[in-house]
Amino acid sequence: MTYTPASRRTMYFIGVTTGKSSIMKVFPAWSAHLGLDAEMKGIDFEPNSEPSTYRGAVDFIKHDPLSLGALVTTHKVNLLKASRDLFDDLDPYAETLHEISSISKRGTRLAGHAKDPITAGASFEAIAPEGHWAKTGATLCILGAGGSSLALSLYLHNKKRAGGDTPQRIVVTARREASLAEMRHVHEDIGFAIPIEYRLAPTPAEADAVVADLLPGSMVVNATGLGKDGPGSPLTDAVQFPQDGLVWEFNYRGDLVFLDQARAAAADRNLTVHDGWVYFIHGWTRVIAEVFDIDIPMSGPAFDELSRIARDATA
Repeated sequence: MTYTPASRRTMYFIGVTTGKSSIMKVFPAWSAHLGLDAEMKGIDFEPNSEPSTYRGAVDFIKHDPLSLGALVTTHKVNLLKASRDLFDDLDPYAETLHEISSISKRGTRLAGHAKDPITAGASFEAIAPEGHWAKTGATLCILGAGGSSLALSLYLHNKKRAGGDTPQRIVVTARREASLAEMRHVHEDIGFAIPIEYRLAPTPAEADAVVADLLPGSMVVNATGLGKDGPGSPLTDAVQFPQDGLVWEFNYRGDLVFLDQARAAAADRNLTVHDGWVYFIHGWTRVIAEVFDIDIPMSGPAFDELSRIARDATA
């Protein structure tokens, strides 16, 4: 791929079908609001592209003066593997996860960050009431053992070590044993601070059984990608959500069957149900703040205004 030097301050979105993303409508509105005087360009690669493809993109961003950085999806692991030596600085999460979701520059230094634990954590805190876990003694059930699940678990691990309020126990389900093994390996390396159970649940009915055993007040998270990246839900319509529970769908767009299931049960089970909108806002604003070296609050009126602008831009 040939890259054209940027003629104005530019942030890139490295993904698969970036032109279809809502951020292409949202970023211009945010740029105007934040006074960035910048544009966003998409860079699309097929999953598991050749290492030289990833390396070429990183090398271009590193050396082009007006190319300030990028948000990376899908290719987080492979991109870092192919271009690790081009980075001068990696944050601790990037070192632990062996991936990056954010590329930024400070002078001549190129930095890589894994922002997902931060964005997942900020979204988690917006959903779980203060003191909820100490009050209820409840469990966090994460359906799916991929990168977003691991990111949330790392945030909670660090919060627990800092003495914060965290779930008393975590249960992670996956359809494949290999996914659970990968997560278990990372957790063992860091000495995971919260009691955790890894449950193989190849079918929705088996995942239903895990959810049915949860204590009142527990949180159920759909981190499988089903409903967005693939059709359906990790659960059946017969699932019994925990009484007084919290339910979080990581996605905010797509055929969100899991979200529909939770909303259908909300009145009967007294559920508090959230989609992935706040997660989307945090995911982008954390990287934008890093790329442009600006402060963007993670809550409060300024954050709420960015959310409103994004909704207006995508309406």
